[in-house]
Amino acid sequence: MTVRHLEAMFQPTSVALIGASDREGSLGSVVLHNLKLGGFKGPIWPVNTQHAEIDGGPAWPDVASLPFAPDLAVICTPASTVPELVAALGRKGTRAVIVLSAGLKAKSASGVSLEQSMLDAARPHLLRVLGPNCIGALVPGVALNASFSPGNALPGKLAFVTQSGALATAMLDWANSRGIGFSHFVSLGDSADVDFGDMLDYLGSDPGTRAILMYVESVKTARKFMSAARAAARNKPVILVKAGRAPEGAKAAASHTGALAGSDVVFDAAVQRAGMLRVNTLEALFDAAETLSNMQHTWPLRGERLALVTNGGGAGVLAADSLSLDGGTLAELSPATLAALDACLPATWSKGNPVDIIGDAPVSRYQAALRVLLAAPEVDGVLFMHAPTAIVSATQIASACLPLMQSANKPVLACWLGGAVVAAARQATAAAGIANYNTPERATAAWMQLVHFNRNQQALQQLTTASVPDLQPDRATAQHLVQQALQEGREWLGDADSQALLAAYGIPVVETRKTRDAQNAVSAADAMGYPVALKIMSPQIIHKSDVGGVALGLNSAAEVRAAAERMQAQVSKLRPDAVLQGFTVQAMAHRPGAHELIVGLSTDPLFGPVMLLGEGGTAVELHANHAVALPPLNTRLAQDLVQRSQLAKLLGGYRGKAAANQAALSDALLRVSLLACDLAQVAELDINPLLIDADGVLAVDSRVRIKASSAREGAHLAIRPYPAALEEQIHLAGEGLLLRPIRPEDGGRLQAFYADATLADMRLRFFMVRREVPHSELARYSQIDYDREMTFVALGDSSLAEPRMLGEVRAVCDPDNTRAEFAIQVATDWQGRGLGRLLLDKLLRYLRARGTTEVVGECLLENLSLAALARHADFSIEAGSSPDLSTLRLALNPPKMTKT
Repeated sequence: MTVRHLEAMFQPTSVALIGASDREGSLGSVVLHNLKLGGFKGPIWPVNTQHAEIDGGPAWPDVASLPFAPDLAVICTPASTVPELVAALGRKGTRAVIVLSAGLKAKSASGVSLEQSMLDAARPHLLRVLGPNCIGALVPGVALNASFSPGNALPGKLAFVTQSGALATAMLDWANSRGIGFSHFVSLGDSADVDFGDMLDYLGSDPGTRAILMYVESVKTARKFMSAARAAARNKPVILVKAGRAPEGAKAAASHTGALAGSDVVFDAAVQRAGMLRVNTLEALFDAAETLSNMQHTWPLRGERLALVTNGGGAGVLAADSLSLDGGTLAELSPATLAALDACLPATWSKGNPVDIIGDAPVSRYQAALRVLLAAPEVDGVLFMHAPTAIVSATQIASACLPLMQSANKPVLACWLGGAVVAAARQATAAAGIANYNTPERATAAWMQLVHFNRNQQALQQLTTASVPDLQPDRATAQHLVQQALQEGREWLGDADSQALLAAYGIPVVETRKTRDAQNAVSAADAMGYPVALKIMSPQIIHKSDVGGVALGLNSAAEVRAAAERMQAQVSKLRPDAVLQGFTVQAMAHRPGAHELIVGLSTDPLFGPVMLLGEGGTAVELHANHAVALPPLNTRLAQDLVQRSQLAKLLGGYRGKAAANQAALSDALLRVSLLACDLAQVAELDINPLLIDADGVLAVDSRVRIKASSAREGAHLAIRPYPAALEEQIHLAGEGLLLRPIRPEDGGRLQAFYADATLADMRLRFFMVRREVPHSELARYSQIDYDREMTFVALGDSSLAEPRMLGEVRAVCDPDNTRAEFAIQVATDWQGRGLGRLLLDKLLRYLRARGTTEVVGECLLENLSLAALARHADFSIEAGSSPDLSTLRLALNPPKMTKT
């Protein structure tokens, strides 16, 4: 489940409190007090088995006796009573429950946990559960305080979701003291049902929420979390603090929530992929929310170059140092900008960035310097700093400069240093919608939050136009290698099999042969040509060099035979338990000047396969230059992985050394990504070293660990990969066409499709006249989440380098898969030839197969062709949401009946 019935939880019209009490200090008494003090407008029904009256009003003995089914019930009774209460509420017709009770991890007499019994009781009624072991929920917009927090929440536009109850109460008190308000303040507790994915889906489409803030200890369902996060982050800032960054913290987080904490670097990769922003402290969480919320009119960033303007040199130096330490970029002022500043500043100004306008600056000097920097094309953002002086008041400076900041077409941050003297200026700045901070360090940290968030958003929304490489792996060979090893009980593929697996996916490898004994090794080396490398084959020995099991640069048959005999003796002496199955012979790679990289795969317990790229070789553990990413990758994501690994400069060529073939590296990364998507049995893979130079890449050595897996296609991944099985070749009007799901690389093709359409066709498609579709929108249309959306495109003559897009049909399913909204467009010269019918039929077949209940769409009344197409597919046509629209509706799969 996801957003189903969450409106009953967060916008209830009635509330029942199970376990309400008159006993001062009891949980039932505190929650009842909060419900009433919060000003909830609907009825509040206390339930108490012992008392007919609670807090001066009537109480009911049980759920069945309540006058009506409450939208929301809050349970604060002992853990053992919760499952039956949930069942009774479900029978009554309640659709949402907040369980404050703790202790549901305990097992019942049957051996099943009370938490599982609670979920079993809720499931037949589709009843949603927040908690257990949570503080509750506060929704100021509907005056709901269904919690035992020590205070109420102020109304606002921020949503805060946390797994920690103790942190929730502390944060609420902190926020109230600073006047920070919330649209929702939610404690998830053990998140047995409602989790971060559900909250992201719900809050992502909530018009009253401007930004989503989260304190995360663990995530339970990676794919659901990633889908919800990517969808929400396209609509509004999603900012989080993740506990467990240090290994000790990760261990504490796991024991606290009952879920294993994944690798922190992997979680960072997931955050980046989803377009969210991660910060390190709770204070930074609210700073980031303020910064991002106040930057909407200047979003996205044009670049990362920051100019600093200050009336004190010390503040400027502190800001510049902080920015540099955080990896930021100080804008380098152009000669034109320096000349403009020379014209309006005294001769003693700093002559560079930071721009120190000197402590005796009058108001006009502040205004002049600010105007110059805001107009400078080499400046992407400005940090305005002021330390109080007796020359002119901070209030006067704020009054004069705030209009310039508000009208700027680039981000401006303010820093008012001091206390009471600058308090009024701070208040005026906040009221003007300009983010402001107390210290230079916090201000530059806020700028870097903008930078990192912008990078993640660009990665999420950047239009991809690169062509799709034709990878075409030999899947049959790859599957045979893996299955044979599993049948033989092997956990690791041997050297030859590992290299053969890579070769099956088109990754260049050195020639490798398996041999039974020394004589066979000599024969293989003779056939291969010298020099060669010789390695032992033993399933018990993974690190061959530890037992002298690797010999390089062997130049003759005698050297090969001697090395084999020496290795056999070493293994017998050092690892008498090991079985020596033979030797592998490899051609020696002669690539002088090539760089050594490592490309790897590992399996995260939460997010599944994770790819790694970094500097390789024998000292790989000592290298800091590396980065990780979640597959599947596309061309742009592969290039981004290279950039984040900090290898781009190394590979770019220096001191007369030719640049390495980075296109070949991207291709290899795409092939490893495809291998990870295809083969759930591959638990680990190391290609080390992967040599790279101007001629391309070459896998010299590799290791592959395998495990049995029953995961259905793509289910082991946190992000559903491209569903190649849905590709279909058809013939229509004498031409061969390809119907397939859209790819991220189709961004340019989709742009051309819309550009070629007539204005009339674009109006019928988008309900307004538009000549072009913005890049951000094209990116959203081409970079879809295959787990929740589907777009099928029709491509023309496949013999062309860039086949033309002839039509598209798309559907976006709600998180519960109950309803899909569809749209369709066919190229003008292909209309009336049956393509629209084929596209719609393919989409409907797909939606039926995935169990979608209903598909709906809207069309203009004048769009007679779409109406006729819909009727042919058995859609009903109804009055639309406005007089000029019709609603098209088709039931696909009848909804399952539930008990009430």
